[in-house]
Amino acid sequence: MSNLETRPAERTCTAGDRPAGVELLTAREVPLGGPRAMNVRRTIPQRQRSLVGAWCFCDHYGPDDVSRSAGMQVPPHPHIGLQTVSWLFDGEILHRDSVGSLQTVRPGELNLMTAGVGISHSEESPAGVRPPLLHGVQLWTVLPESARDEPPHFEHHGDLPVATAGGARVQVFMGSLGVAGERLESPARTYTPLVGAQLDLAAGASVTLETDPTFEHALLVDAGDATLEGERVPPAELGYVAPGRDRLVVAAGDSPVRAVLIGGEPFGEDVVMWWNFVGRTHDDVARARADWAAQVADDGEGSPTRYADGAADRRFGQVHGYASGPLRAPALPDVRLRPRTRR
Repeated sequence: MSNLETRPAERTCTAGDRPAGVELLTAREVPLGGPRAMNVRRTIPQRQRSLVGAWCFCDHYGPDDVSRSAGMQVPPHPHIGLQTVSWLFDGEILHRDSVGSLQTVRPGELNLMTAGVGISHSEESPAGVRPPLLHGVQLWTVLPESARDEPPHFEHHGDLPVATAGGARVQVFMGSLGVAGERLESPARTYTPLVGAQLDLAAGASVTLETDPTFEHALLVDAGDATLEGERVPPAELGYVAPGRDRLVVAAGDSPVRAVLIGGEPFGEDVVMWWNFVGRTHDDVARARADWAAQVADDGEGSPTRYADGAADRRFGQVHGYASGPLRAPALPDVRLRPRTRR
């Protein structure tokens, strides 16, 4: 899912200081897609903390009733310098992209798109008969300098590793994680050491996760009475813990818990993140915006957009099959975007 704020604020990605215990990050409501937008709860990036490992974006949405509406409708839009990680709790999303992918993702499956030097894609609720609810998370990871110019590509993984232990179910969709002496490893391609997993706990259950002590971690609680390392993390909030722990304990109180764990080695490179682009400098982002604008034939604010002639052969390619034209690029801020470091 794209960041569709028409005037997105500059977000400088920096990890922030390391608290000793669990740091709670409160979500902000963000509308995606205009006056009839679906709302999402965004926990990163934010001023308090913009990165968890290489994870730089976390939108939590639903459950939304899409049985009597068009559901999710995100027209073709561009990306650079990142991976998009689509993960559902309920419903279906149809992905199309400019390298020719056409793939529906469902709960327990992973859609992973690596933008590299540039890609464009759309996301939509499938037409016709579909599940009535849409509910999940959209995550991004930053590509390191060594992979920023990778050719764009797409992966779908429908068979991901699962472990069960003491009333808990853990499914790893990115990276690897230890559970009850078993190491779960996702087949998805990653470019920095990281982990992403869904945790489902019965009421009163707990699970001890065997973690890499060089990683920082964060737990996004979707539902239920959850604690991380003995500290409560309310639904829709993100509980962050600094590196230095080789085990993390997640527990459920009086109600079942569903949560997503993300983590990774602290990302040390400078990052500039604006709209759908992740670069290292203002000029990286400005160049990507100009390249996308050149692919969109924009006849004015009141007119529908369409692809410019030759768009399929340019940096971001062309998405075929989506019902409307591509998104316009928003205006850049009047100031230069400044990278920040972890320091």
